[in-house]
Amino acid sequence: MADRDWEDELEQLRAALDEADAVVVGAGAGLSTSAGLTYAGERFERLFGDFIERYGFTDMYTAGFYPFDTLEEQWAYWSRHIWCNRYEPAPKDTYAKLLALVCDKDFFVITTNVDHQFQKAGFPKDRLFYTQGDYGLWQCSEPCHLRTYDNYETVKAMVEQRHDLRVPTELVPHCPVCGKPMSMNLRADNTFVEDEGWHEAAARYTAFLRAHESGKVLYLELGVGGNTPSIIKYPFWRYTYDNPQATFASINFGQLMTAREIADRSILIDADIDRALDALLEGVR
Repeated sequence: MADRDWEDELEQLRAALDEADAVVVGAGAGLSTSAGLTYAGERFERLFGDFIERYGFTDMYTAGFYPFDTLEEQWAYWSRHIWCNRYEPAPKDTYAKLLALVCDKDFFVITTNVDHQFQKAGFPKDRLFYTQGDYGLWQCSEPCHLRTYDNYETVKAMVEQRHDLRVPTELVPHCPVCGKPMSMNLRADNTFVEDEGWHEAAARYTAFLRAHESGKVLYLELGVGGNTPSIIKYPFWRYTYDNPQATFASINFGQLMTAREIADRSILIDADIDRALDALLEGVR
């Protein structure tokens, strides 16, 4: 993006933020990537060198689908994946910058990210809807019941007691109801558990949208690609189209798009999100 275009788009977004009665944030993987939670390259090689040497892994995402021979090996990988992406601090304070930008507004966040970075940065839980799950939760792999379980203590023990890329057998999680192996609470197929907390968050999000069907609403999309456009991207376009006072804005590095029908009310910033947030906050200051 040319410097002039960059400044023009930033100024438009600053004005939209300032004038907005409400802000709906839609966050995808690009936001966490901008925060330094990269799944390939130097970070992956530094954190998973031993797994790369043994299994030939090329990135964290595809490694998650590897058919391990044993549950002990599977959870050796997944415990490290969870620990470095869910429980350790993100390399950058990108999420905290976003909170500083919207904290004085009436806002709500919908995200496909599963790394819990919003709450770690201080976003109120009752203003968040994690649609695709949470690295910090397990569920029955069957599933025999619709409940999720916090995994912090067991994952911590797995990380501390892992040996030869295996975890102790006694740490392998099993469902307390049916005894089947536990799995990640991630939306990968029709076994994903939408527990009570998920439904409560979905209801709060729906209520927020209904309360702001008119007026100056900013639909701010951050790092949303084309994998699941029906969750954030397409609905944001539709909400903007339905409300003549609404504005759609997207910050994404190399993956910008909007609907033709709302092009005149769209702000598109082709840039690293962390850098853009810095610039926006500087304008606020």
